[in-house]
Amino acid sequence: KLQRGIKDPRLGSHVTITDTRVTGDLREATVFYTVYGDDEERKAAAAGLESAKGILRSEVGRAAGVKFTPTLTFVADALPDTAKTIEDLLDKARQSDAKVRETSAGADYAGGADPYRKPADDETDGDAAE
Repeated sequence: KLQRGIKDPRLGSHVTITDTRVTGDLREATVFYTVYGDDEERKAAAAGLESAKGILRSEVGRAAGVKFTPTLTFVADALPDTAKTIEDLLDKARQSDAKVRETSAGADYAGGADPYRKPADDETDGDAAE
């Protein structure tokens, strides 16, 4: 409906509705959205959504068929920014793991022999105890 029914150029194909949460009494709805673009495009999309709020509310009321049409509140979704931060942290961890793996490539244990028990060693120890 955003693309076809509202002719506001600020609400072009770069606005995506990501989630909607409605209160238990169905009086208020929070609509989360993302905007693909820079800060200026995000501000323009927010202004476009605010100006189209009445039209969108009418459509929601018509489609939902409820006694009271919820008041719409638009909130920019932080999910893409959060996902990028997580991806950056995971990339940093992968690089750190690769560096540790590279550093320890030819390293030996301090005492020479491997001090850690392996699953095969556990089975052997259990057989000897019986």
